[in-house]
Amino acid sequence: MNPQATVWSVRRELWENRSIYLAPLAVAAVTIFGSFIAAIGFATHGVKLDTDPDKLARPFNLIAVLLMATTFIVAVFYCLDALHGERRDRSILFWKSMPVSDVSTVLSKAAIPLIVLPLITFVLTIVTQLVMLLLGSAVMLIRGHSAAVLWTTLPWFQMSGMLLYHLLSVHSLYYAPIFGWLLLVSAWAKRAPFLWAFLPMFAIGIVEKMAFNTSYFSAMMASRISGGAEDPKMASGAMMLGHFTPGEFLSSPGLWTGLVVFALFVAVAVRLRRYRGPI
Repeated sequence: MNPQATVWSVRRELWENRSIYLAPLAVAAVTIFGSFIAAIGFATHGVKLDTDPDKLARPFNLIAVLLMATTFIVAVFYCLDALHGERRDRSILFWKSMPVSDVSTVLSKAAIPLIVLPLITFVLTIVTQLVMLLLGSAVMLIRGHSAAVLWTTLPWFQMSGMLLYHLLSVHSLYYAPIFGWLLLVSAWAKRAPFLWAFLPMFAIGIVEKMAFNTSYFSAMMASRISGGAEDPKMASGAMMLGHFTPGEFLSSPGLWTGLVVFALFVAVAVRLRRYRGPI
């Protein structure tokens, strides 16, 4: 595997799939516009700006959740189309003629949801929250109050660190098997990859419930999607942004099992891309 070829392939993915950054940019822009309108309301109508730390942090956490949800949806649809799309439009014939291995190509596509999108989410969240802080400071100054109260009350730097930890732990490492499965389906399915990715999961859960009256598979999937919130060892750190528990997270069996499953899915996707032709 050539690292330089992998980096070049990642840049190619960003160039070909502009929704990777345009969708979260649009959400951030709408959020900033809404914050601007709210700031005008605070300044002109005399609405009191609550300086309670918990209440003050809520809109900032909401922005983080909105952007994380947006980039997760982008990641799902990107993975489902990443390998299926190049077979559908027959561009795979061109890319296979380039001196880039199947391993580098698949890993570059896996890097988008695992590395690129979490970083985009973090940067846009920080910028959006900073704009909100500046708007809040302007409102405080217009109302004749000190803006320093806002900056000292809101634990912005701590929230930023927690956000980065959450993105790297949950949205990158813990969601890895989800993205690996979607890439495998994208490399295998001839049509309707979305249905092939999700219908088998529902079918397994229904069959298990009917045959054994249990819901272990559904609980496992819910725990994975929720970031391990159902796992007692991870409930305090993986899903909640307010706790740092890197030791518990790194020692969780669910994390390492998921990474092994992710490696297997990616290996199968590489093999499928090597031998599957255009649709």
